[in-house]
Amino acid sequence: MGVDTEEHPRQGTTEPARVRRRRPVVVVVLVVCAVLSLILFLLGRFLHLPGLDDVFGVDTHDRSGPAVLKSIQDMHRYEGAVGNYQVVVDLEKDARLLPDAIRGTRTLFVASGSVAAYVDFGGIGTGSVTVDEKRGTATLRLPHARLAEPAVDPERSYTVSKQRGLVDRLGDLFSDNPADERAVHILAADRIGAAAKESDLTSRAERNTTSMLQGLLHALGFEQVTVAYAS
Repeated sequence: MGVDTEEHPRQGTTEPARVRRRRPVVVVVLVVCAVLSLILFLLGRFLHLPGLDDVFGVDTHDRSGPAVLKSIQDMHRYEGAVGNYQVVVDLEKDARLLPDAIRGTRTLFVASGSVAAYVDFGGIGTGSVTVDEKRGTATLRLPHARLAEPAVDPERSYTVSKQRGLVDRLGDLFSDNPADERAVHILAADRIGAAAKESDLTSRAERNTTSMLQGLLHALGFEQVTVAYAS
């Protein structure tokens, strides 16, 4: 009499063979999809292939809160003139002993900004204004005009090109602010400020301030108004 030696799996102890065979296939598919996605992302990021930027594009949602007033500063100055400037910044950073294709950046940036020239009225005392007894003549002694800090206008400034080495491109992938351009903004502000110092902006501000004060005091009845500037 023969004995049946076929083993039957116990219920609840082992997985069906079909499920065990399917699990490695699913893992391989997921890994392949992840690798393909990474390859497409890198191609679109580094080679700028058309169409790939739309696939991995970034949607912008403004969830900023309202602006909070931190302080108020009273102004006691008259801006007599404002100069508008434009400068092309070509900033290159090279790594020692490494070619630019490996490590290095070069940014071409067109910056538009302005510098104001003003006369400070805050330090004017009683001795700075002299009026005769008949109130027909007035003499004002004011400090020389000064230049305000240069301001770069972000709406009128733009980056023409930005070249980066392979290491810098890979670093941007893990950077919190990959498009950081503070260096070119600071350099642009310095260039604009230097151009304003070489111009006659302060002289024009003094002439315009003189015209404003003379017109104001003439309207108040003064016949002769003299405005002098001193350090």
